[in-house]
Amino acid sequence: MAILITIIIAISLSMDAFSLSLAYGTLNLKTKNIIQLSIIVGTYHFFMPLLGMFVGHAILKILPIPTDLIVCIVLVIIGIQMLIESFKNDDKIKIMTFIELLLFGLAVSIDSFSVGIGLKSINANYLLASLIFSITSFLFTYIGLYLGKKINNLIGKISTILGGITLIIIGLCFLI
Repeated sequence: MAILITIIIAISLSMDAFSLSLAYGTLNLKTKNIIQLSIIVGTYHFFMPLLGMFVGHAILKILPIPTDLIVCIVLVIIGIQMLIESFKNDDKIKIMTFIELLLFGLAVSIDSFSVGIGLKSINANYLLASLIFSITSFLFTYIGLYLGKKINNLIGKISTILGGITLIIIGLCFLI
């Protein structure tokens, strides 16, 4: 069951990268840039949950709060944030430098840091969970960049909304 939840969370966390990749895919990026961006996002999605887990562990030593409650709160907040972001109209897209690629990867991976806070509650094998997050986000970014050339902006918003709703539902399940 933990592996299934990990995969669902990985897909949900990858939705913002996917939706932004759809938008950036319209720039007709070179294959080199598509691969670079996908690797950067995948790498961030590997390390950010681990960093979040270690920071979260330190916080839990100071504040003894049930980790299920923290996971619930974090996932619901991320889900709500994704829903809010899906309704914003930000159509400014430009060609990205390598620094901008790094910042793009960081921006779409911040939620992975938050999920990392409760990572041990989600899956005891946190390295496997981070690897699943990494591979999933790499694939979603890569596919999103290619599909972005052919799909309209509506699909990007729908994927972000679905990702947000899924995170909220999973977060609320941790209260049960």
